[in-house]
Amino acid sequence: MATTHSEAFEKLVAAIKPNITEVSIDQVLQFQKDKRDFVFIDVREDHEWVEGRAAGSMHLGRGIIERDIEKVVPQKDKEIVLYCGGGYRSALSADNLQKMGYTKVLSMAGGIRAWRERNLPEDKG
Repeated sequence: MATTHSEAFEKLVAAIKPNITEVSIDQVLQFQKDKRDFVFIDVREDHEWVEGRAAGSMHLGRGIIERDIEKVVPQKDKEIVLYCGGGYRSALSADNLQKMGYTKVLSMAGGIRAWRERNLPEDKG
């Protein structure tokens, strides 16, 4: 089910997209397969997280990620992959983390919707 966003929100995300780096689900799966040292963060709301999330991810919702990221990931050069429902909120979060000095922030294109379309592993509960 596709989510319809307001024109203003779409414009906001479009404006920051050139400033961030997106990765594909295939790239994230390869990172996991290679046991690459990265932090995989779901930035969706709490109720979305509880319903299920990409296997191996942790939760720092968009409402608190800027406040709490330095406690969870103190190293500004640590590779971080963010995802959300479809790639919009993770793009906004990636932009903000870069503004905070994080140098290796990636946003997973397609988000959990694309992950689920491929029937990839999820953690629940």
